[in-house]
Amino acid sequence: TDCFSVSLHFCFYKQLFLSTSKFISIMSLRRSKSPHLNNSIKSGEKEESFWDKFSTIGRKKGTKEVQKVEEEGKHAIESPGLPNQFDIPPEDYTLRDLEQRAVIDPQSLNDPEVIKLQRILIDWLNDELAEQRIIVQSIEEDLYDGQVLHKLWEKLTGKKLDVLEVTQSEEGQRQKLDVVLNAVNHTLGFHQKIPKWSVESVHSKNLVAILHLLVALARYFRAPIRLPENVFVNVVIAQKSGGLLNAQKFQEQITSEYDDVGMRCDKDAFDTLFDCAPEKLSVVKKSLITFVNKHLTKLNFEITDLNSDFRDGVYLCLLMGLLGGFFVPLYEFHLTPQDIDQMVSNVAFSFDLMQDAGLPKPKARPEDIVNMDLKSTLRVLYNLFTTYRSVA
Repeated sequence: TDCFSVSLHFCFYKQLFLSTSKFISIMSLRRSKSPHLNNSIKSGEKEESFWDKFSTIGRKKGTKEVQKVEEEGKHAIESPGLPNQFDIPPEDYTLRDLEQRAVIDPQSLNDPEVIKLQRILIDWLNDELAEQRIIVQSIEEDLYDGQVLHKLWEKLTGKKLDVLEVTQSEEGQRQKLDVVLNAVNHTLGFHQKIPKWSVESVHSKNLVAILHLLVALARYFRAPIRLPENVFVNVVIAQKSGGLLNAQKFQEQITSEYDDVGMRCDKDAFDTLFDCAPEKLSVVKKSLITFVNKHLTKLNFEITDLNSDFRDGVYLCLLMGLLGGFFVPLYEFHLTPQDIDQMVSNVAFSFDLMQDAGLPKPKARPEDIVNMDLKSTLRVLYNLFTTYRSVA
């Protein structure tokens, strides 16, 4: 009986133990899924102390400060010195008394002629500086520190300027820009009159001032480009006087009308003809047209306008073969040029034929003929006329 009682008690406690364990497991499972116990500690994790929480708050605060600094840095890099950023109206400018600031109207930047002018000038800069592997993408961003202007002046003049190649500090940039602009102004002849640009305006990335500078250089050195004529931009001038800020808007002319675009060279009879005896120009043109058609009619061709009929270079190539008494292979040039590059290639090829025939190097560039610079075309044709006038 005692043994049977012990066994009965043992089975009872065993069943009680199993039931209790199952109940605890069920409650634990429910507790883990309860939405009210989100702060429960996961298995294997250490409970967060007060100092851990304090550090977490500090890290969050530090992250916000870093983000704020990054945003301020990005704004500082992208916004300063950009005259074309018109986000802040003139009345909000912080100016000293009697100080004034010029800002280009952003609507002018969308003018097709202004866009075209910038594109032509950038292409010209990249062509001139290609040998030095300098690529200009933005006029105000790439020219404000004087580095590109330095290399451009040396390329155009063939001289060397005694100035540091690279300057990192703002003061060093201003000093270099001062030396470069002094050389540029001396070359352009600004000895007494004041130019439309300055160290301050160029270094502050004033687009209007830099455009004036580049147009003056392109015109003086007869760049092989045709600038759009009569380009205007709207400029806002803000000035503070007696604590009050006044803003005025006016039009600034960047380019005007141009008669010549040819290469700069020593004055000759054609300069005198254009300047002093323009009434005789028609006689010279008629004589040259007669001379050219005398030979081109052998191929059933005839020209009527010296300024435009030779711009693609086809007639020049054919004429040179007729005058020189040799056949020019048609595959050597473009019979029907499709773009400016093919036209320039044709004219350059005709110039090579002239020099191969013993003629002096033409006082013009292929681009001058393509750009329909009448004076350059007359020089080339007159050179042929004086050499081959007796050819039947």
